[in-house]
Amino acid sequence: MHMNHDPAAEPAETIGFDQFLAVDIRVGTILEAEAFPEARKPAYKLLIDFGPTIGRKRSSAQITEHYALEDLPGMQVAAVVNFPPRQIGKMMSEVLTLGFPDKDGKVVLFHPSVPVPNGGRLF
Repeated sequence: MHMNHDPAAEPAETIGFDQFLAVDIRVGTILEAEAFPEARKPAYKLLIDFGPTIGRKRSSAQITEHYALEDLPGMQVAAVVNFPPRQIGKMMSEVLTLGFPDKDGKVVLFHPSVPVPNGGRLF
């Protein structure tokens, strides 16, 4: 499922701009975060508000190394909103919350540096 996260890895093969446009990456605000002890790897369950068009969606995120549950509500994050839902343990993850690996491979969330309207699409 995952690509090589090594910063020294060669770039992926070239794609067309239409392929990029097919991936719908939106910003949303985390409303709720809770522990997800049933997950195979340490993770949280997130409820994210993507605004009136997309609404509220659930996501599982392996972000326990850098983020405390109490710090996540109110944080804006980026997510792919047009992948099919995926069963993760006992929950259905509806969006893929995005992040980058730190030097140890732990997830650092991808989010705007200033507040933006929920539902905004990455360009």
